[in-house]
Amino acid sequence: MPDSRPNILFIMSDDHAAHAISTYGSVINETPNIDRIASEGARFDNVFCGNAICAPSRATILAGTHSHVNGVLTLSDRFDGSQVTFPKLMQAAGYQTAIFGKWHLGHGGEADPTGFDAWSVLPGQGDYHDPTFFVQGEEQRFDGYVTDLITDFSLDWLEHRDPDRPFMLMTHHKAPHRPWEPDDKHAAMYDDIDIPLPETWDDDYATRPAAEAALMRVGRDMTFTDLKAEPPAHLSDEEARHWAYQRYIKDYLRCVAAVDDNIGRMLDWLDANDLADNTIVIYTSDQGFFLGDHGWYDKRFMYEESLRMPFVMRYPREVAPGSVVDAMVSNIDFAPTFLDHAGLDVPGVMQGVSFREVAGGQVPEEWQDSIYYRYWMHLEHHGVAAHYGVRTATHKLIYYYGEALGTTGSIDRDTEPYWELFDLQADPNELNNIHGGPEVSGVQAELHAELDRLMVHYGDTPVA
Repeated sequence: MPDSRPNILFIMSDDHAAHAISTYGSVINETPNIDRIASEGARFDNVFCGNAICAPSRATILAGTHSHVNGVLTLSDRFDGSQVTFPKLMQAAGYQTAIFGKWHLGHGGEADPTGFDAWSVLPGQGDYHDPTFFVQGEEQRFDGYVTDLITDFSLDWLEHRDPDRPFMLMTHHKAPHRPWEPDDKHAAMYDDIDIPLPETWDDDYATRPAAEAALMRVGRDMTFTDLKAEPPAHLSDEEARHWAYQRYIKDYLRCVAAVDDNIGRMLDWLDANDLADNTIVIYTSDQGFFLGDHGWYDKRFMYEESLRMPFVMRYPREVAPGSVVDAMVSNIDFAPTFLDHAGLDVPGVMQGVSFREVAGGQVPEEWQDSIYYRYWMHLEHHGVAAHYGVRTATHKLIYYYGEALGTTGSIDRDTEPYWELFDLQADPNELNNIHGGPEVSGVQAELHAELDRLMVHYGDTPVA
């Protein structure tokens, strides 16, 4: 008799900000196939990552633990595949498991993907065009565009699976990660329009020293590889900055369009094979991204554009079509949720909790009302100081502790520590740091206490 447990199709892109998805209200692009998942299921409006950078977020999703527990603090850390992960537990319970696309957690030995029956993953970031993959550890080069190829591998594996056993497939797109190289099909998109500038484009970073010091400004901190051209010589500095934004954002959105098209291919395949009703389909990104917001590209900061993950989920048997979930979810919660749907116990080492009930419209009274964040990669790549903090429904508290603390992939140069506090209702763009103001002394004390509680709860160590 066929196994009736649900299949899981987990599609994740790299650096795809929620505000570049039309179901989240994007004013700069449309994503009809991602929107379809939301309209036929749920859109989650408050999903956050615990460490907004590629490798740490991926490790957290696999292990259900924060970076200080799973060992991937920065981009330089390799994932120890001997630890407990949800794919290994599902594989042991009879699920067919596979991962295709971006891995970014190291290669060779225990850093290779474990818990998967099949895997083909990019080395490091991989290439957009004619990429090389490690296919079960063997290096092979393929002709074509990386987003199409990752989908091809996924669909081929689905075609050849055992139809009587459930599957858990992770389709991990490289796009729209820097350097934003579109395919031929989408190369001319947006040629005849200007993309509007974000509201915080001219942020002056007043009251936020770490923001002012960051090296991720559109134009100034970009390379020829990012922009594929030099700005015309006759442009003023401000005109050149606008020119760079158009070059950047259009290529970014072209890469997103290819991802959306390929999601459509996978949804159509599920329909054609009568699998839509019993397959949980999720689309997300490993973190958010600055799309000119605050004048930036990249991520890392605990600010909303970077912290927030898009997350849409379709499962007709449990999730009402067109529903919106406001409850707070962190990426440590993904693994427990997948195990819950598979009918498996969540091991005690996992720090997250299942949001299966939440997705179905039932939010438990004791559901979490805050999330914990910690960015460890002090000053490396983009000059962002290490920091940790807490976000509630209405406020955010961040501490820039200003030390590398011996982490690999960080720069061992101290910066001046300081705190930031934002009222997310009065100041949703996080422009005005109000920490230390007499008018917020009460809520500030509550946030400090909640941050202390979360650090104890998750076993992390504060910096004096």
